Amino acid sequence: MRRVLKKVVILRSELRENYTAMKKDIHPKNYRLVVFKDMSNDQAFMSRSTINTKDTIVWEDGNEYPLVKLEISNTSHPFYTGKMKLVDTAGRVDKFNSKYKKFQDAKKK
Repeated sequence: MRRVLKKVVILRSELRENYTAMKKDIHPKNYRLVVFKDMSNDQAFMSRSTINTKDTIVWEDGNEYPLVKLEISNTSHPFYTGKMKLVDTAGRVDKFNSKYKKFQDAKKK
């Protein structure tokens, strides 16, 4: 037991020797309230962000806020919802199916 305690004390002292202070002024200072909207199910939520956007939306409180449009969020992602809903925003699934259709047909035969 004493050996383990000695090792812990040694590790802590080594950490203190190698410790460097955190850098100052590396985080942005222009945080503001922004509305994020999931375009697949029209759910929206407000958070603080520094993202730049040209779109705006009138929020529930009557004020206008910048709007960030999302393709998928926690309200539509299958991992969080538990439903295997296919969200194809750019036609990627159709493109894939048409590209590999001959292989799928050959496999069925």
